[in-house]
Amino acid sequence: MKTITVALGERAYPIAFCEGLISRAEPAHLEVLLERVGQSVFVVTNSTVAPLFLDGLLSKLSGKKCGYHCLPDGEQFKTLEQVEGIIGQLIEQGFTRDSTMIALGGGVVGDVAGFAAAIFQRGIPIIQIPTTLLSQVDSSVGGKTAVNHPLGKNMLGAFHQPSLVVIDVATLTSLNPREYAAGLAEIVKHAALADSDYFEWLEANIELIIERDLDCLAEMIAKSCQIKAEIVAEDETEQGRRGLLNLGHTFGHAIETLSGYGQVLHGEAVAIGLLMAADYSVRAGYIAQTVKTRLHALLSGFGLPVVAPPSLPVDLFKAAMARDKKATQAGMKLIVLQALGKAEILEDVDPAVLDETLADWLL
Repeated sequence: MKTITVALGERAYPIAFCEGLISRAEPAHLEVLLERVGQSVFVVTNSTVAPLFLDGLLSKLSGKKCGYHCLPDGEQFKTLEQVEGIIGQLIEQGFTRDSTMIALGGGVVGDVAGFAAAIFQRGIPIIQIPTTLLSQVDSSVGGKTAVNHPLGKNMLGAFHQPSLVVIDVATLTSLNPREYAAGLAEIVKHAALADSDYFEWLEANIELIIERDLDCLAEMIAKSCQIKAEIVAEDETEQGRRGLLNLGHTFGHAIETLSGYGQVLHGEAVAIGLLMAADYSVRAGYIAQTVKTRLHALLSGFGLPVVAPPSLPVDLFKAAMARDKKATQAGMKLIVLQALGKAEILEDVDPAVLDETLADWLL
């Protein structure tokens, strides 16, 4: 069993790669999960994941007090109302500060459950069991939890690190092609901002990745998790280098907000945002056009959108970018590429260059 440690001192936790732990009736490495839960466990999942994996997980927790809450599926349900629903169930079913929450599902489940765990009785432990590619390589690792507000994505949230992340790559066979591709956008992001060799590996293995070869997936997910774990360990609360993980997200979050949450998948918005960030980087003289071309080819090869949705007004788009949670009183921050595998947090965004990028991308 492969394990990656998120090194946060006394709050360090493992990312455990346990193929079959959730997807098989008789899994190996069950002790990894059991040694991290208390005597009472509350599972948060959604209406898509529950029929696939909930009963199997609950059977593996036999002998413990178990409860669960099933969210509707979709980004549009990443709301404070859903958090309140979870907390209501925790109270009604008699769960307490020594209970453990498990988030079983994709990024929305992990965010909503994580935020509920962060604020229920001032915080209870949470275990993340991500079942989508995007959540396995990104949202389950690092302790960011949040829900959306009509005026902006992830505006309400907290840092609340999990006690364990369990990755079962076999769950990815259940994903539809669109959801699977959405996760690949975050993987491309990791390579683009941190590791040019990894980017070349993705280019060389594109067919195996599309075919969901499990050995290839395990290697790819582990590499992305390692990149994120190292950055989080260095800068847990995003005061510096962790901001690099937002490459493509300032543009992407504006796309999600203006399109209506759930209309464009988060990974799809990130893919478009990566290309818009690369476009700005080219125009500002940070990178050559060839870097943007390779990024475009890899994203499109994975079946991700490479053009912005129609009818996004430039003025509203800029306003959404300005409200992004990465902004400070000094203004907007933008993550730009300096080279393939190297990124920078830009605090003095050139408004003329930004206008050129937006004019070219927003028709």
